[in-house]
Amino acid sequence: MITAFVFIRTESSKIPEAAEKISAIPGVSEVYSVTGEWDLIAIARVQQHEDLADVVADHLSKVEGVVETTTHIAFRAYSRHDLEAAFSIGLE
Repeated sequence: MITAFVFIRTESSKIPEAAEKISAIPGVSEVYSVTGEWDLIAIARVQQHEDLADVVADHLSKVEGVVETTTHIAFRAYSRHDLEAAFSIGLE
């Protein structure tokens, strides 16, 4: 599974509409409205890199109101939940 974080800048008057349309794209699992230099952050989870190109380049970037995107691909996931599961292996 490939996880990518897509930082999205939109026309300010179209943030809610763009977020709704982006959240409906297959492969997009979550969309957040955020503070700072970007308007939205979408999390895409796909099986292959080609699928990510389809989600971002062919669909997300063409949503009305989207002005710019930057995509960051995750190498590994670190979370308290993952670490607790790893350390509890064999300790039953």
